[in-house]
Amino acid sequence: MPLLTGAEPFRHEGGDAAVLLCHGFTGSPQSLRPWAEHLAERGLTVSLPLLPGHGTRWQDLGVTGWQDWYAVVDRELRLLRDRCERVFVAGLSMGGALALRLAARHGDAVSGVMVVNPANRVHGVAAHALPVLRHLVPATKGIASDIAMPSSTELGYERVPLHAAHSLRNLFRLVDGELPQVTQPLLLLRSPQDHVVPPADSARILGRVSSTDVTEILLEQSYHVATLDYDAERIFQESTAFIGRLAPGAVKEPGLGKEGTTAGG
Repeated sequence: MPLLTGAEPFRHEGGDAAVLLCHGFTGSPQSLRPWAEHLAERGLTVSLPLLPGHGTRWQDLGVTGWQDWYAVVDRELRLLRDRCERVFVAGLSMGGALALRLAARHGDAVSGVMVVNPANRVHGVAAHALPVLRHLVPATKGIASDIAMPSSTELGYERVPLHAAHSLRNLFRLVDGELPQVTQPLLLLRSPQDHVVPPADSARILGRVSSTDVTEILLEQSYHVATLDYDAERIFQESTAFIGRLAPGAVKEPGLGKEGTTAGG
């Protein structure tokens, strides 16, 4: 299937410090592209891959699982480590869970973690019925574009395939058990008004990681997809400051990096 316009992955060859960005469930790189471009403009090497099953049609997501999504970001991290001295991982929603798993499993290979409205579990009564329900109902209504800003829209699926949702639930359980292995500096930004991921998910993550350098920031004017919302610039600035503190000299003035590139999946 051809990619939806705007869903292309983003790559930028910058300096010796890199950021790996992970998009959310049923979403695409479009939701994180402004963040990726902001980081690239400041001289950082940036990778924003398209996860399998995303960016085309929801039926394609239904035949993938968390192992497919994680394999892509795991491979990207290894490639960045071969190229760069320091690598930071970041993510939105499910992408936050993927970033946290990378940190838990790769240890010192990850210099820091930045997550926006990270998801930790599938909520609601339906979550408990997923093992059976997924064989009876192919999909349910979508979760994309929870944004306060009227002029902003997320490129995401209008339907959620239940086979993939069941796999997502399994991913969250796995990551939850691995959170104590996360020791890196952590920047967690969350929206109090989030209609997709409740505050309990961030609280659970903050309570289980072993990181001692932890910063929590509230995004008061944004909904779930805060990277495309009113607080987007705050996210960009806070993440740049976070990287600059941990990797002195890595962040440059805008205009000194190379051009970013997009590539189809």
